[in-house]
Amino acid sequence: MLRVAIIANKVTPYRVPVFQRMSRMSDVILHAIFCTEREPNRLWDLPNLGFNHTFLRQRFISLRGRYIHYNLDVLQSLQRFTPDVVVTAGFNPTHLYAFGYAKMKGLGHVPMTDGTDVSEKSLSTVHRSVRKFVYARSSAFVSASAGGQRLYGSYGIPSERCFKSCLCIDNEAFSPRKQQVEKRFDFIFSGRIEQIKNPLFALGVAKETAKRLGRKTSILFIGAGSLEEIVKRAAAKSADLITAEFHGFAAQSELPTKYKSARIFLFPTQWDPWGVVVNEACASGLPIITSPHGGIAGELVRDRENGFICELDVMQWADRAATLLTQTAIWEGFSRRSLALVSDYTYDNAAKGLAEACRYSVSENRTSMPRKLA
Repeated sequence: MLRVAIIANKVTPYRVPVFQRMSRMSDVILHAIFCTEREPNRLWDLPNLGFNHTFLRQRFISLRGRYIHYNLDVLQSLQRFTPDVVVTAGFNPTHLYAFGYAKMKGLGHVPMTDGTDVSEKSLSTVHRSVRKFVYARSSAFVSASAGGQRLYGSYGIPSERCFKSCLCIDNEAFSPRKQQVEKRFDFIFSGRIEQIKNPLFALGVAKETAKRLGRKTSILFIGAGSLEEIVKRAAAKSADLITAEFHGFAAQSELPTKYKSARIFLFPTQWDPWGVVVNEACASGLPIITSPHGGIAGELVRDRENGFICELDVMQWADRAATLLTQTAIWEGFSRRSLALVSDYTYDNAAKGLAEACRYSVSENRTSMPRKLA
């Protein structure tokens, strides 16, 4: 039996089903170790985990909106579980403690990242040095996307040691075939109402599209954040052009109906390693308009196949939106393509990729000599 320990910052709803599936594999004994149950800026409703896990004593500092975990008791948890391979999903001190444990015990180590060559482009020399040190002493690598594969490649890691565990959601729950919903909104924006997610840009797109169509447009905002009141005031000032509805935070069970009530998903992110909300939109059969700054761009969203990938120019986005809202054949073609593309992003495929990396790590573990990476 393969004993796998996974060290993660927190419980994320889109990874729980992946770990559940791994725990049911006949040759795997899984134990997930979480630095905390929930970070303060996350309002996710968490499901029953359904796999062996440990919550460490919460220890973190907040730095520029990020939480840096330093749970030394991860070493005790690993000692009790006695894994064959250690998977670390990050580079916080807690992850580095676990990496050190794996090396001290002569175990396989697998780094796991949602990051991409684009999202990590501005890393400091120190951060890159830490990664280079860890990667040189790791035997297999897991990424969530093609961008993650390119990231590993930039460190000189050969492709045969890289495995993919995609970010995904319950596609069937969002399927438009499952429930018919009246499309009350032209647009939907789902995510934290924060500057980096660009909600004011989405509002501007709705306003400029209204001018092109010669009618008011409607937009639904799902999520909460520090810019919520600012966006509401901006929407009120443009009430002659747009109708904006603010739902606030939505429970997972509410989301399928919300997505299906709109015609176009706007994802004007300024920076995002992936963008799981786009999985939800694609599974709902929506065309996507996205910036190139999310990991989904060029992978789950293909320009002029199931959406448009545009730089953050409101006028260009409004032109694309007007096309989708006036040309039914294009909208329907994009909708079908979204459903087709997202169909490969499943929990089963994600669990399979992660398990394959762990098996490879144990069979190919070469801890005696660090490798030179680019």
